[in-house]
Parts: sequence; C-alpha cells; structure tokens
Amino acid sequence: MNNQLAQLQNWLVENNMDVAYISNPTNILYFTGFESDPAERVLALFVFADQDPFLFTPQLEVGSAKKAGWKLDVYGYLDHEDPYAIIADQIKKRMANPTRWALEKDDLPVQRYEAILKQFPNATFPGDASRFMENLKLIKTPEEIALMEAAGREADYAFEVGFNALKAGKTEQDIVAEIEYALMRKGVMHMSFDTIVQSGINAANPHGGPEANILTPDALVLFDLGTLHKGYMSDATRTVAFGKPDAKSLEIHKVCLEANLAAQDAVKPGITAAELDKIARDVITKAGYGEYFIHRLGHGIGTSEHEFPSIMEGNDMIIKPGMCFSIEPGIYIPDVAGVRIEDCVHVTETGAESFTHMTKELQTF
Repeated sequence: MNNQLAQLQNWLVENNMDVAYISNPTNILYFTGFESDPAERVLALFVFADQDPFLFTPQLEVGSAKKAGWKLDVYGYLDHEDPYAIIADQIKKRMANPTRWALEKDDLPVQRYEAILKQFPNATFPGDASRFMENLKLIKTPEEIALMEAAGREADYAFEVGFNALKAGKTEQDIVAEIEYALMRKGVMHMSFDTIVQSGINAANPHGGPEANILTPDALVLFDLGTLHKGYMSDATRTVAFGKPDAKSLEIHKVCLEANLAAQDAVKPGITAAELDKIARDVITKAGYGEYFIHRLGHGIGTSEHEFPSIMEGNDMIIKPGMCFSIEPGIYIPDVAGVRIEDCVHVTETGAESFTHMTKELQTF
C-alpha cells in the first residue's frame, strides 16, 4: 500500500471512522494510478481503517485497473447490475456494519449517497474526505513537481505554436486547433482544460472561450492553456499583441505584468495567501484599474486544474515549501480589452520557481 493510502487509513483511525468512500476520479488516480472517466457509471475506491482497500469499476475497466498497477482487490459490475449491491457485499465481507463513513462531500451526487444509505441504513457520515484530500495534496513531493515541470514545458511549446499561428484572416478557433494538433503530434493527448484564445474585446470576458470570429487586427490576444502530463497539470496565460494595439491596451498589459511580477517575486515561505493577493491587487488599484480585477489572484494546481488553496483576500493560510499555485492577475475592461498574465509556481525554501518560462514581456506578432 502506498504512503497516500496509509495516510488516509491513519486519518480514519484517528477520527474513529470505519470506511472512506473516494468517488472523485482524479483522487482515485492519485491513490491507485488508475485513470478513468467513468461517465455515468460508478467508479469508487473504498478504504478501511483496519482492512485493505478495494477498487470498484465498471466491468469493462477491471483489466485496465490491474494493468495500471493496482495490486489489491478490484471488482467490477455489468451495466444491468446494481453496483451498490455488489459494493455492499464486498464491504460486508470486511466489516459487517460500518456506521461511521467519510465521503467526498464536494463530489458525491445525492443519488449515490442515497444508494449507500439503502444498503447501510445505520450509516452516518461525519467525515469529510474532501477536506482531508485538500490537505493531503497541498504539499507536493519532488516527484510530483518534476511531473508538473514536464507539463510546464509542454505548455511553453503550446504558446510557441499558438503565437506563430497568428495570421490575418484566422479565427480564434483556428488557433486553438493548430495548438492542439501540434501537441497531439508530440504525443500530448489531453489538455488540462479547454484551450482559450481570445482576441480584442473578447478577451475582456475572463471566462469566455474561443469563438469563430476572425482575429481582431491591432489588438491584444489572450492565450490560456495547459496540458495533462502523467496525471499532473500545467496552467499558464500570456497576452500578446497582434499588430499595433492602442495605447490603453498597451497600458493595461504593462500594469498587469507589473502586478504579476510583484506577486511572484513576493512568494516565499511565511507570507500569507491574502498578502500575495493584496500585493498584486494594490499594483492594479494604484494604476486606476482595481474595479477591473474581478477574481482571486490564484488557485492551487496538481492533479486537478483548480485545487486548494485559493490565493485571495481573506485567506490567511501561511505559504509553505512544496505548495503549488497560480499567480494570475487580470484586467478586463468591457468593450475595450482584456489582459491576464499567469504562471503556476512551486514554493521553495527561499522563494518560488515557475513551471512555465515563456516570456511575459509583451510580444508582437
């Protein structure tokens, strides 16, 4: 059994709980090495305080789970079978009547919660495995950081491809297609999230996406992208010039870059998440654009694109070595322009190092 599973077992013992039901596929990958998107089917890992855990998958994935390196029991079910009846049978072979359960409360659908109650009417659910997982995954190991560095190199390559693809007459969606095709040619089959390319005023929508509109001439273009490398993610944003943007666009890029660099330079053990947010926000506010910075400074990253913690106002968590998170100030002026500049970093004993290294200075194409 690996160290992560042992820590989960210890947490169950310390909190007088019988069993943990891990339902999030990303966290199942983290514990088992088995990657799966089960869609509507049931994928689960059951971990006990004093018994070996077992993995439960659709029958068509049992072989893949074993091939992925899971050495303990794995059980499957056919589509016409009741998965929770099979799960209950296997649990009862290990523990006749588990009453104190830990669930991933951020993840488990109500229907599946009710299916557990049907099989175990006396079950209670005092344990929040979602909070446990946040803290377990908070400090990355050197091995995890190495995988994220590899993902960062892939993101740098993606930026290079995307910038070189900027040509008059192309659409935002054309650029995304060229980026992802080039990555697939290199064996990178999955992005961390849907690749974002936004041109001109479209970039002022911070949660928008690429559209079929032709690239705006003499405007900024925002790229937000990342890759999935052996279960670990990269995430970075660059904003570049396509032609000769107006003075306002150039100014907000300069301010956003200053905010990004100030916050990243300030990252070190002992500072708080709220202090980092304030450093970047103060730069943007002082320049007169505070009302246009409308999200937190950053988020954790690892096996998920957005992990614990949030780097934001009100979060007094102390930053420690091994934490990994984004620094991504943004300025979004409706109907004018949008800029975001982002790197994810890992905290060292003395500061922080970025996973991505594409220049953040304004480039013109």
